[in-house]
Amino acid sequence: MPVSTRTTFRTVGVALRAMLVFTLVLGVGYTLLVTGIGQLALPWQANGSTVQNASGDTVGSSLIGQSFTDASGAALPQYFQSRPSAAGDGYDGGASSGSNWGPENPDLVSAIEGRKAAIAELEGVDPSEVPADAVTASASGLDPHTSPAYALLQVPRVAAARGLSESDVRGVVEAHIQQRDLGYLGQPRVNVVELNLALDALGS
Repeated sequence: MPVSTRTTFRTVGVALRAMLVFTLVLGVGYTLLVTGIGQLALPWQANGSTVQNASGDTVGSSLIGQSFTDASGAALPQYFQSRPSAAGDGYDGGASSGSNWGPENPDLVSAIEGRKAAIAELEGVDPSEVPADAVTASASGLDPHTSPAYALLQVPRVAAARGLSESDVRGVVEAHIQQRDLGYLGQPRVNVVELNLALDALGS
């Protein structure tokens, strides 16, 4: 066999062995290592930050918002409502997106005015009292949070629907207000999914 042919076969053999070794080390070994570290050190985060109801059933993720509406899209009065979502039909993890409308887009202006009027009627307040996050979608369309102002605005309705005192419901809201990260990043916020689960745990 010519030297050049032997050299070619030797080079191909080395390349194939190297590919096999690196596939096992980086494709399998590294994946198992990182997965194991995640399960040992941060199991809740590694498994999707899931949340459970009082029965122990997984009902969502603390990282992804949900709509609390009936089949026709009407707000369920016993639940705190999330901010609007432009992701698919609403909070669709496979279609994360915002509306991409600019602040002067007539469709956005119309949508905001319509939402503001609907929320004002639902909560029994003046439209000027409706917070901005109640009528605008987040950039991802999956934000599980609202501002404390929007959550507190809904207290009277939720309390009446559940037969609870407003002070009790307000206390649950205040207990779920998350402060700024590290004391200065972001804004105070309320996770609506976790808030509604806490209310369900109280009974209605």
